[in-house]
Amino acid sequence: MATDALQRLRDAITSVYMGNTAAADRVIVCLLARGHILVEDVPGVGKTVLASALARSIECTFARIQCTPDLLPSDIIGITIYDRESKEFQFKPGPVFHNVIVADEINRTTPRTQSALLEAMSETSISVDGNTYPLPQPFMVVATQNPYEFEGTYFLPENQLDRFLMRISLGYPAPDDEARIIEMQPARTTLTQLTPVMTSAEVAALQERTDDVRMDPALVDYVIALASATRGNDDLQVGVSPRGALALAQAARATAVVHDRDYCVPEDIVSNVIPVCAHRVISKTYMHAGDTLSARRIIQQVLETVPSPA
Repeated sequence: MATDALQRLRDAITSVYMGNTAAADRVIVCLLARGHILVEDVPGVGKTVLASALARSIECTFARIQCTPDLLPSDIIGITIYDRESKEFQFKPGPVFHNVIVADEINRTTPRTQSALLEAMSETSISVDGNTYPLPQPFMVVATQNPYEFEGTYFLPENQLDRFLMRISLGYPAPDDEARIIEMQPARTTLTQLTPVMTSAEVAALQERTDDVRMDPALVDYVIALASATRGNDDLQVGVSPRGALALAQAARATAVVHDRDYCVPEDIVSNVIPVCAHRVISKTYMHAGDTLSARRIIQQVLETVPSPA
């Protein structure tokens, strides 16, 4: 059953990441929805551990990209070089040609390098020197970043943020979880011993099941109503785009699969509105999508004013 496979995946992730268990569920939803996730929080709360735990729990290839200010686009997508023996140019693929990409501290590299991931995240392909190379499936980017006020960071461009299905924060662990972290040191011990609990074929099957989840026309209208309410909101300069509405619907379908249903209910939409939509809007008081708190507040107000289907 799908629930058994997903429970194994959840148990594997939480055996290493001993913090906000809801964050593990968000990551799984993004995986099923064929989406990418941005994990934002202060250093030391387990962002990289969470991302690496997902990558190691699936029988897929994965690569970790440590983003730095001197990182170049070719360091991510690859480069074409001349082979003296064959006397031909050959493309040497970069780390983006893996199933799961962990882009650690993505906002420490320049916007030019950040944009190297745009085509990969949107089209699951890479274009180099006039040639297009498909990326392996399944494909997912799990990016982490520190808050913008930390030294040596760059704003993520709005079009880059829009490619992430969700943006989440982890928060600090509960005292009991923090005690387990101190005692077990999972990043040094358990993480290195983690073995895959789900094959790539199982992931692909669950993604196809997600696509087949039924969404009642009333729920489709609800998603559109939420998106329209942000576009007409007096506090927002930019509202949720059609891509954002599509992402919300897909996240709702994935949430239904996690709960072993083949149909959506209103709660599947409501539970995903803030993580899916808050990073896609820009408030009038702060002209950048990095205004996390203000955006979340406004999206919450929209959620409370738009009636949910019975």
